[in-house]
Amino acid sequence: MGIKKGIEVELLDAGSEIDKQPRAAHYASPAVYELGRAGVLEDIKERGFQPAGFAWRQFDGTFIAGMNHAILPDDYPTKMVVLPLDRLGELLYEHIQRQPTAQVKWSYRVVRIGQDEGRAWVEAETPNGLQRSEADYVIGCDGASSTVRRELFGPEYPGETLNAQIIATNVYYDFDRFGYWDSNFVVHPEYWYMAARVTTDGLWRVTYGDKPGLSKEEYIARQPQHYETLLPGNPTPDKYQITNISPYKLQQRCAPSFRIGRILLAADAAHLCNPFGGLGLTGGIADVGSLFDSFMGIHKGLADETILDKYSEIRKRIWAEIIDPMSRENFRRLYDQDPTKARENDEFFQLCVKGETDEETAKSIVLGLDLLRHDMTQYYSKRAEGANL
Repeated sequence: MGIKKGIEVELLDAGSEIDKQPRAAHYASPAVYELGRAGVLEDIKERGFQPAGFAWRQFDGTFIAGMNHAILPDDYPTKMVVLPLDRLGELLYEHIQRQPTAQVKWSYRVVRIGQDEGRAWVEAETPNGLQRSEADYVIGCDGASSTVRRELFGPEYPGETLNAQIIATNVYYDFDRFGYWDSNFVVHPEYWYMAARVTTDGLWRVTYGDKPGLSKEEYIARQPQHYETLLPGNPTPDKYQITNISPYKLQQRCAPSFRIGRILLAADAAHLCNPFGGLGLTGGIADVGSLFDSFMGIHKGLADETILDKYSEIRKRIWAEIIDPMSRENFRRLYDQDPTKARENDEFFQLCVKGETDEETAKSIVLGLDLLRHDMTQYYSKRAEGANL
């Protein structure tokens, strides 16, 4: 967003192209708000879709409870949208290329960072050798294994790795004929999984658990049996087409600070959580929105650099008080209760049941992640009349 306000931005990416691995696809209302401000939301809607709802089910498909996104009109400004992250990356890259103040440098792998009172810099390994880039600020958005974070705080990433292994797959399979909603979470002590539509051409994300400690090759070899056991219709490999498969661990972690001088952290470089509920993706984009408002305040002379300390303080608190506990509860909900009694016993499901007949309750559930947004402009020390940020 800052590049559209005259701020020069240089993006360094260790890869040679957009990452095409299966990743998150659902953007809840706080993320949609920021994508709208960035001027890319209409393109996202055109390439993606707005989901009708989320359902929790027993293993046999019996409906437990749901979130009805259709309660919001299609033109509601921050209604959830779905577009796989690699496709969002392609779209953002198209937009960035139109901005004269932005430059993307591929195959720039950051290996060192530094700063003094006036500047910050990174050194990156490139096809042309070691290159140094300088700027007023360096923002580490380089993911869970962030070099920027390690350079600031060492190899430890405070938090924990959960004792669970999940396998994320992208697959073409006809869930519609089984009455599945756009997103489905199956509650079971052993056979829990998620199945969510991610494109309009029939591609679904299926994420399930497997036992820890195996190799990637072993997880791939075990996938057909998992599908045949878990999915409705008990499909054999000739009944579906997998396009991606990626095993990964579940992490709940947060950096000690999101700011050290002129170097800042955001998104997965700053905090991690398990993927159930989309809090990592939406929370990361909300980080960027808070950082944008902080930098624009500095750029326009409406705030001093202490607003960046406030950014770190608030985003850390949002992770600790909302993202971490809520994501843990979303995951626990799948396996740590009796599915046949969950509708009556689970407090969140009780709220969903109330929402079946109470429109305001239904809206509050659908927009529940608005808590991840925070208005940083309230910390500006000056206010310009008619300022359009």
